Amino acid sequence: MVLYFINYLDRTNIGFAKLTMSEDLQLTETMFGLASGLFFIGYLVFEVPSNLALHRFGARRWIARIMFTWGILSAAMAFVQNAEGLYVLRVLLGIAEAGFFPGVMLFLTFWFPRKYRVRLIGLFLLTLPLSSIIGAPLSAALIQFGEPLFGISGWRVMFLVEGLPAVALAFVTWFYLTDKPSQAKWLDDEERAWLIETMDTEQRSMTKEARTKALKALIDPRVLGLGLIYFGITYGLYALSFFLPSIVAGFALTFDTQFSLIQTGLIVAVPFAIGGIAMVLWSRHSDKTSERIWHVALPTLLGAVSIPIALYLDSPFTVIIAISITAVGVLSALPVFWALPTTFLAGTGAAAGIAMINSIGNLSGFGAPYITGFLNDATGDSRAGLWVVGAVMLGAAILVLVIGRRVQVQPVPVRTP
Repeated sequence: MVLYFINYLDRTNIGFAKLTMSEDLQLTETMFGLASGLFFIGYLVFEVPSNLALHRFGARRWIARIMFTWGILSAAMAFVQNAEGLYVLRVLLGIAEAGFFPGVMLFLTFWFPRKYRVRLIGLFLLTLPLSSIIGAPLSAALIQFGEPLFGISGWRVMFLVEGLPAVALAFVTWFYLTDKPSQAKWLDDEERAWLIETMDTEQRSMTKEARTKALKALIDPRVLGLGLIYFGITYGLYALSFFLPSIVAGFALTFDTQFSLIQTGLIVAVPFAIGGIAMVLWSRHSDKTSERIWHVALPTLLGAVSIPIALYLDSPFTVIIAISITAVGVLSALPVFWALPTTFLAGTGAAAGIAMINSIGNLSGFGAPYITGFLNDATGDSRAGLWVVGAVMLGAAILVLVIGRRVQVQPVPVRTP
């Protein structure tokens, strides 16, 4: 969870940097959206190869490599002098981070039985809202106080301070992460034997089709369909992550508010705090009922409906409440969604298929900020871009129900130790 906290913070802290960086680098809304989205071009191209490398070389070595390179590049963002330099570093950062998230999703399938997987994925993904709950005020404070304390622009201080922990954690990962249960010295013999037997039983229960090779998984219609659903869900996530600080700062014009940077950070944290609580509760309910499809479709639909409503409310308080409902929808859908691929994928097929789903989905990381920024510039109004967010999420909710019948969820009985 600590690793993903740093990962998501380094990926999205550009949303707070924008509040002062845009003036220093003379960025328009479209240029900022492009810079935010270019991360995902490198991420997309190298996602599948990176996850296959993790399957080959082991999670400990490969995740440590990912963290070291992304930490260096994230900290290097502090030294950009123009838009072109920002574009290059964002692409390189995406290449460096490629494979981390799907690699962790694959890693969890080595350790946790399917029966418990949604709630555990939910706990892992709780780092998404936590990175905003803690990261938003932290980023705002570094920007506000960085310049008087260190004599350089606050956004540069923020990139340095938030990038270097990934480098340190790379060494922790190298020395302490355990690739598989058979290597876990911190389990006693009985616990280790139970876990190995349980996971082996699950693997044997998978059909021959599930243990497909990588290439076949990449062209499986279910993989492609899940990728499109993930695109719709994360479109809402990235629109909020990259533009919510600007939306709150824009209350000054819309509602004549006077928020400091730190106050803006605290307000931005509210929707993610509410969404994080909902994520945990919804994940547990999905495991309790052993139902997946509606547990993805309903919160996605909730997010799709609530984001346009936020556009026409008449006070900062009600806008934040509506955006909080959107966050509840987006965050509640994610952990249940990631339980779906492992119901029909295993082995190298799972490594490739999960990476492909994540790659397709994270195209939204390019589309959401770029399209939103472009529409903001073209119309002078943030509402057009957020209407697109609602429409894309609505499409994802419908697609879940359409392809849900093709993703067979068959819980495997798990013997307790």
